[in-house]
Amino acid sequence: MIFVGVGSNLSVPDVGGPLEVVAAAVRALAAEGVSIAAQSPWYRSAPVPASDQPWYVNGVLRVETALDAAGLLASLHKVEADFGRVRRRVNEARGLDLDLLAYDDQVSADAPLLPHPRLHQRAFVLLPLRDLAPDWRHPVSGLDLAALIAALPPGQVTEPL
Repeated sequence: MIFVGVGSNLSVPDVGGPLEVVAAAVRALAAEGVSIAAQSPWYRSAPVPASDQPWYVNGVLRVETALDAAGLLASLHKVEADFGRVRRRVNEARGLDLDLLAYDDQVSADAPLLPHPRLHQRAFVLLPLRDLAPDWRHPVSGLDLAALIAALPPGQVTEPL
């Protein structure tokens, strides 16, 4: 299974606020040869690490594609750029964030990093991922989602919209 994280905490001109942005991004992925097999509910989440940024709208998609992991990541970056994303600083506020979370059970320390290196530390990823694939296990640690969620650092606020 291939999972993509979707998030936004800023409005995008001609698209709307974060909820409209994430919905439009899901539609834009189809134009890139990415089929949405399943979508989690949207969540409202505080920024991680904690900051004075606006809260995010986050979710996870299970996708199907003929693209390999590197090709899929390039398509995700193209969609982000189409929505005006310019990468300047880590953890900055953004109109759209698309992350390749996992590509089947692939493990790679080279680009693209698989699974996503911070996936297991983020409630805004693990909770919607549990909605889509409750039996999923982290391909490196072998831990299931219940164990990963129980091990989350304290203070992350993630709630269903």
